[in-house]
Amino acid sequence: MNYEQKMQRFANCYPRVSDVAQKAQQRIPKVAWEYLDSGTGREDLLQRNILSFQDLRFVPQFCKGEFNADISTTLFGKTYAAPIGIAPVGLTGLMWPKVEQYLATTGNRMNIPFCLSTVATETPETIGLLVGENGWFQLYPPKDMDVCNSLLDRAQQAGFSTLVITADVPMASRRERSKKAGLAVPPKITPKLIWDGITHPSWAWKTIKRGLPRLRTVEHYTNTKDMKFTSGFVGNRLGGTLDWDYCKRVKERWKGPVVLKGILHPEDAEKVVEIGLDGVYVSNHGGRQFDGAITAFEALPEIVKVIKGRIPVLFDSGIRSGLDAMKALYLGADFVLAGRPFVMGVSALDKLGGDYIAHIFIDDLKNNMVQVGAKNLQELRQADVFKA
Repeated sequence: MNYEQKMQRFANCYPRVSDVAQKAQQRIPKVAWEYLDSGTGREDLLQRNILSFQDLRFVPQFCKGEFNADISTTLFGKTYAAPIGIAPVGLTGLMWPKVEQYLATTGNRMNIPFCLSTVATETPETIGLLVGENGWFQLYPPKDMDVCNSLLDRAQQAGFSTLVITADVPMASRRERSKKAGLAVPPKITPKLIWDGITHPSWAWKTIKRGLPRLRTVEHYTNTKDMKFTSGFVGNRLGGTLDWDYCKRVKERWKGPVVLKGILHPEDAEKVVEIGLDGVYVSNHGGRQFDGAITAFEALPEIVKVIKGRIPVLFDSGIRSGLDAMKALYLGADFVLAGRPFVMGVSALDKLGGDYIAHIFIDDLKNNMVQVGAKNLQELRQADVFKA
């Protein structure tokens, strides 16, 4: 079965992201699913992120003849096939071994960016060889500037072009559902985990071949493969230090575009421009960090208004379809990213799962743009919406 036939088979069996998610939940252990799917607190924000898109409705216009929507997008001087990227996710190898390798290959093959997390389970040196020119690196700011500079140098030397500084983790959130599921770092070999492996044989076999997930990028600074020690280093040495001066120092060091991720307040967005960063990334960390926050979709219009086109506005949190992406783009986002759906894609469908999720988003975005008569992204922003 060739590539096109596999994509068509996936489309027949799993036409929506929610279908892929259901398949992923069946294939991976509960502790892995709960880590990927959970938020924090009562998890109200998880649902609000998704539901917030529903209030924006378009008024379609027809009789524009036959056309295909052009969604190619230039961002930071590079042209991508679509205004859609793969957002960073930490501890990704827990869900499926080598998932970052597969998603990096997706980014390269589909010509969309893949953003590697500092706390990924693969190194920038490994991923840089696979992602081509489409690699972005997400920085959890280390307290030690020597470690920070080392991370920046490693990512740059591995070919990553765009740096994404994460602002919205001043301290670790509680993530109660993950804890209830038994998440431990490193994973403990318990009867429960053994049973999970027996009942999820594909995951177990591939995990045995690859080994239990490790924070391979961070291991460089701990001189050990001991996951318990490495995770302690992450908890004690990464995050909780970020301020505007730190951002400026990082910008001076990085030879390329620098984006600040996790922005919800317009005043923070204005400060991003003021200190000379290259993009503002509207996000509430997928609802995983602060359950009392507004949705990224609610924050987006005011940030777009403040930015006034001076730098690109990126967006994530709650994207589950091409229509969701279209709505964020209509409100002024220049680019959108999704994290969970791509990881679910690999967890459900293995190596080509990331490609298939990209196909869902791209096909759905193009289809819905045609429904409103928008031939390109510029015309999309001029579409009519329903005002109650």
